[in-house]
Amino acid sequence: MKYSDLRIRKLAGATLMEALIAIVVLSMGFLGIGLLQLQSKHLNLQAIQRSVASQLANEMIERMRNNNSSLSDYLTTVGEGAISSEPTPDCSPSYPCLGQQLAAHDLWQWEQMIDGASETKAGANTGGLLIPTACVTGPAGGGAGTYTVTIAWRGPNATSDVSADTCGQSSGKYDETSGDNVYRRLLSIDVFIDGA
Repeated sequence: MKYSDLRIRKLAGATLMEALIAIVVLSMGFLGIGLLQLQSKHLNLQAIQRSVASQLANEMIERMRNNNSSLSDYLTTVGEGAISSEPTPDCSPSYPCLGQQLAAHDLWQWEQMIDGASETKAGANTGGLLIPTACVTGPAGGGAGTYTVTIAWRGPNATSDVSADTCGQSSGKYDETSGDNVYRRLLSIDVFIDGA
C-alpha cells in the first residue's frame, strides 16, 4: 500500500467525523433557539398579564373618582364569579342609578373584565387574568383618603412572595404545597381620592 493511498483514507474518515460534529453542533443550536422561543413566550405572557392588571386597576380608580360620594361601597374583594349576576338597575341612561347602585354595578362590570367574560370559547372565559383576585381598600367610612387597588393573579412559575399585601393570600389559589403563595403575582396602585 502506498503512502498516498493511506493519506486518502485518513482524509475520507476525517470528513465524515467533521460532518457528524457539525450536525451535533447544529442540533444544539436549534435546541437553544427552541428554548429561547419558549422562554420568550413565558415572559410575553407575564408582560401581558401585568399590562392587563394595570389597565384594570386604573379602570377601577377612574370609576371610583367618578362616583366619589359612595367610595365606601367600593371597598371589597372580587374575582372568579364572586358577583354572580348583574345588579339592578343596570345604570344605563334609561335606568339611572344612585351612588351605591352605581358602585355595585361598577364592581360587577369590573369583575367581568377581570374574569375575561367578554372573550369566551366553548362557554369558558378566555380573556382577563389567570385565576384573578382584586381588592379595593381604603378609609373604612369612605370619603377623602388614600385608596389601594390591588390585583392578584397566578404566574406561570414559582417565585418568592415577599409582598405584605394580603389580596388573594388566603384563597389557596396561588400556592401549590406549602401555602406560601409562590405563584401569586401582584399589582398594587395607591391613589388619593377626594370624597364628595
